[in-house]
Amino acid sequence: MADDVTTESAAPATVAVTIDGTTFDAKPGELVIAAAERAGVYIPRFCWHPRMSSVGMCRMCLVEVDTGRGPALQPSCMIEVADGMVVETASDKARQAQDGVLEFLLVNHPLDCPVCDKGGECPLQDQTVAFGPGESRMVEEKRHFEKPIAISELVALDRERCILCDRCTRFASEVAGDPLITFIGRGNTTQVNTFPDDPFSSYFSGNTVQICPVGALTATPYRFKARPWDLEQVESTCTTCSVGCRIAVQSSSDRVVRHLGVDVDPVNWGWLCDKGRFGFEATNSDDRLTSPLVAGPAGAGLVETSWSVALDRAVEGLTAEGGSVAVIGGARLTNEDAYAWSKLARVALGTDSVDAQLGDGLPAPFVLGLPRATIDEACEADVLVLLAPDLKEELPVLHLRLRDAITNHGLQVIELATTDTSMTSLAAVSLRYRPGDAASAVRTLLDASAESDPSWAQARQLLSGGSVVCVLGRPSLAEAADSVVAAADLLLTELSAVTFLPALRRGNVLGALELGLAPGMLPGRVTLDDGRDWFTRAWGELPAVPGLDTAGILAAAADGRIQGLVLLGSDPLADFPDRELARRAIEGAGFVVAVDCFLNDSSRQADVVLPAATSGEKDGTTTNIEGRISRVQQKVTPPGTARADWIIAVELADRLGIDLGFDSLGAIWAEIERLAPSFSGVTRARLSGPEALAGILPDPIGPPADRPGPLRHHPVPHQVSVPPVDAYALRLVSGRRLYDAGVGVARAPHLAGLAPGAPLLVNPYDLDRLGVADGETVRVTSRTARLDAVAAADVGVPRGVAVMAFNQPGPGAAELIDIADPVTDVLVETR
Repeated sequence: MADDVTTESAAPATVAVTIDGTTFDAKPGELVIAAAERAGVYIPRFCWHPRMSSVGMCRMCLVEVDTGRGPALQPSCMIEVADGMVVETASDKARQAQDGVLEFLLVNHPLDCPVCDKGGECPLQDQTVAFGPGESRMVEEKRHFEKPIAISELVALDRERCILCDRCTRFASEVAGDPLITFIGRGNTTQVNTFPDDPFSSYFSGNTVQICPVGALTATPYRFKARPWDLEQVESTCTTCSVGCRIAVQSSSDRVVRHLGVDVDPVNWGWLCDKGRFGFEATNSDDRLTSPLVAGPAGAGLVETSWSVALDRAVEGLTAEGGSVAVIGGARLTNEDAYAWSKLARVALGTDSVDAQLGDGLPAPFVLGLPRATIDEACEADVLVLLAPDLKEELPVLHLRLRDAITNHGLQVIELATTDTSMTSLAAVSLRYRPGDAASAVRTLLDASAESDPSWAQARQLLSGGSVVCVLGRPSLAEAADSVVAAADLLLTELSAVTFLPALRRGNVLGALELGLAPGMLPGRVTLDDGRDWFTRAWGELPAVPGLDTAGILAAAADGRIQGLVLLGSDPLADFPDRELARRAIEGAGFVVAVDCFLNDSSRQADVVLPAATSGEKDGTTTNIEGRISRVQQKVTPPGTARADWIIAVELADRLGIDLGFDSLGAIWAEIERLAPSFSGVTRARLSGPEALAGILPDPIGPPADRPGPLRHHPVPHQVSVPPVDAYALRLVSGRRLYDAGVGVARAPHLAGLAPGAPLLVNPYDLDRLGVADGETVRVTSRTARLDAVAAADVGVPRGVAVMAFNQPGPGAAELIDIADPVTDVLVETR
C-alpha cells in the first residue's frame, strides 16, 4: 500500500474580488484600497499612503465589505482582499460614513483656502466636494492657533489646518528615520508639532509638505509664491546627486518655483532630499551669469562682452603655442553635452586630458568596468557590503531605499567604515578600519582562517551564502582611491558573483564618464586603445596616448605645461581635495576658459567665462548610478544669453574649423546610439516613449559585432602601501555633507544657512590625551598647511582618527590634504 502523502496547496496567485459590481483578480495580501485603485475605482483617503504602513487614522476610506457574513463598514486601508470578497464603495452607508467623517474634520478646519498654499490642489477640498456635506451644521467658533510657526528653516506649520492623518509623523519615523515631528497633547488638544528646542532638521522634511493632504505643512521657499492654476509643469530628473530622482519641475512667469517628487518604482519612490527639492532657488539667483565675460586690462577684472568676441578670444587662447590643452569637469552636464565636449576635446583640441571627476572619485576605467547592480538589486540582495561615504550625506534617497530594505525586508548590511555613519545603527555588522587600510580590512573579512573578534566572524558568516552587492565609493577625500580599488578587487576575486553600485556623488558623473569625459576612455565604456579604429573612422584622428586625470592636469598646469585649461562647471579651488595644488594650477595655466552658471573662486581668475544653461533650462538625458538613462526637460528660459553646453561646444569647434556633425539634441543622440557601445539600442524613440518614464537601462546584450565591446574590469589583487601611524598624530577623514559651500546651496537663500561648518571631530579619549577641551579652538597642522579649527568630542570617531567635513565655508580639509599622499596625518595642538 502506497504511503499517504499530504502536500500543502500552493498559495493562489490571485483572488477574485468584486468591487462595485465588477469582478477582477487581485493580489493576495493586497489592501482593498490599493486593489480598488488598480481596478480604476478611487476610494477617498487622507492617512493612507502606498509607501508607508496603514494606520486607519482618518476613517475616510470606509466602505462596505462582505466576506460572506454580510456587509459591514470597514476601513479599506486596513483590510486585505480575500477570495469572493464583495466591496461597495458608493453604497448609501459608505457615502453616509464618508460624509460624516468630512463633517467632523471640517468642524475646526479654518476657511483658509483663498490664502492656503494647498488651495486648488488640496485633497480635503476635492473630497469635500465629491463626498462631503453641502453645508455645515456647526456655528461655533473654530479653534485658533498662532500661525504659522517655523518648525525648521524650510517648513512652516499651521496647526489648526492639521487633520491628524499621521502622514508626516509616519514618514519621519518609518521612512526617514528622523522622528523629529510627532503628536503632542491628548484628546481635543492633540496636535502635530516638534519637540521643544528641537527643530525639524531632517534632510527629507520637504517630503512631509508634499504628502500632507491639507495645508498644515508648507514649504517656506514656495509659500505664497504661486497658485496651482498659475503653474506649468514638466517631468524631469533631479541632477543634485547621481541617484537620478524623478521630479516635476513647476514654473510660473518663466521662473522655477517648485520641485515635486514623482513616484518612480526603480529609483526614488516619490521621495526627494531637501537639497534636491529646494535647490531650484539657485536657478533663479540674481548672481547667475547672463553674458560672456573676458579678462579686461590689467587690474580691470572680468568685463562683459558679446558671444562672438568671447568665443574668438577662447579659441585664440586655447590654440596658442606653448603647451597642451586640458578639460576639467562635466559631471553637471547632460549626456548630450558631455558627448559634444568629449568629441570637441579629442577632435578639435587634440587632447585626451579630460576628467569629469575632481580627484574625489574612483578611476574611470575601474568604475565603468565593474559588474553593475541596480538600486533594486542592492535592496533585494541577501547581503550588502557598504564601502562608501556616508550615504545620507552624499546620496540621500539611496539611503532611504536601503533603509527601507533593511527595516522592512531583512536586508543584511556589512558596513566597512572608518567612523560611524548614518548606516551604522542599521547595519547587521559595522566594522572599523584605519583610514587607508580598506584593502586590509576586506582581506581580513574574506580570510576564513583569520583570527578576529566575533563581529568579523559574523560578517564572514553573512558572506558565506546568497547574493552580494557592494555599494562602492570614496569613503574619505583625505586618502587615495588605491585602497578602495584594491578592496573591490579582493571582493571580485573571492566573490565572483558580487556586483557593484557606484557611490559617486555628482549629478551626472556616470553619464559623463560613459560619454568619454575621462582620460583614456571614449564614449560607450570603451578604452582609447580598444576604440581607436572604430572612433577614428567616425571622428577623425584621435590623441595618440591616454591623457591626464584632474590631479595630473593640475600638477601639469602648476608646472606651466598646460597652455589652455577649460573648466566645465567645475571649481577646483573649492572641489579638488588639494587646495594648494589647485591654487598653483589656476595661476600657472596659460589660459583659462570657464563654462559655468555662476562666478566662483576659480572662474573669477579665468580669461574667458561663458554663461551656461542649468537644470530646468535645457533638454537632454542623464545617467544615474545604476546606469539608468532618464530625460531632463527644459521648463524655463536661460537668463540673458546663457546657452546649453553642447551649443557652446559646437560653436567653439566651428571657430576651430571642425564640424562636430550635429545641430540638434536628436542628432547628438543618434550619433551616441550609433557609435557608443554601451548605449546601443537606446534610440531617441525609446527615450521619448512611455518606457522612458522610469528611465531606461540599456540592454546587457552588448553591441553589434562591428563595434568594440564595452570595458570589463579584471581584478588584479595588489598591496597598498600606507605609512605607519604616527603616535603623536591623528589620521584625517574628510567627507562631504549634504549642505556645503557649493553653488547649489550658497545661491539658494533657504539652504545657504544650513551648511554646518567644519569642526574637527575627535574621540573624547584623544581630546583628553591632548589636553584639549570640547569646543576649544585648536591648531591643526598637516605636512602642507596649518589652520585653526574648533575641536568637538564625538564618540562615533575611533581613537587615532580626526574627522573634518569637506567644502564647508571657510578654511577646511582641502587646505590640509596633499593629493600625492595615500593618507593625511594631522597634529592637533592647543593654540
